[in-house]
Amino acid sequence: MIEDSKTARQLFAELKAAPTRRRFGFGRRAALVNIDVQCAYTQPDTYVTAYETDPDQIAHMNALAKAVRARGWPVVWTYVAYLPSGEDCGVWGTRSDTPDSLQNIKEGSPRAMLDPRTEREPADIIINKRMASAFFETNLRSLLTFHGIDTVVVTGGSTSGCVRATVVDGLSCGYRMIVPEETTADRHESPHFANLYDMAVKYADVMPVQEVLDAIPQMQG
Repeated sequence: MIEDSKTARQLFAELKAAPTRRRFGFGRRAALVNIDVQCAYTQPDTYVTAYETDPDQIAHMNALAKAVRARGWPVVWTYVAYLPSGEDCGVWGTRSDTPDSLQNIKEGSPRAMLDPRTEREPADIIINKRMASAFFETNLRSLLTFHGIDTVVVTGGSTSGCVRATVVDGLSCGYRMIVPEETTADRHESPHFANLYDMAVKYADVMPVQEVLDAIPQMQG
């Protein structure tokens, strides 16, 4: 076995400098799916679990949302929350019972609320998802079909969890998946960059947020 002492950040930087495959590219119509931008994850001064991230992460999401709305395309915000009993959490709820765990985010609680810095409009779609992927047992795919979407821009957290799961499912459903790298985050640096690397190699176009903002007005839908 060949040992590799490079960090995940270094591997991702090298991949960006010398890509190993061509991009999927943008299609004709895009949707923006912002994954779990909720206070349980984005408020380090209030809650235990907070991701390491670009300090402008949510500002980038707001800019993307504005650009997508300008084209008349859907903007989706997801959040995770369960019944007070936890009965709708399923087997995932048996994994952890610590107070700050994802499985203990209850519907209507402060931890379930979308971060107040997010700039939402009345026509935005809000989805309560209960598992990692935004596609799993939600109406997301049917909404994308209704709107004629072929490209999905994914932001949010965590890079190694719900973002990656959504990206893999989206590609499996036949969508072009785009991940603006400054808009995703994880609890630690290594899984963040390792999963950006893995998605870039296999499942998505991982690119600077400015490139995505530049591309959206140019799409032909």
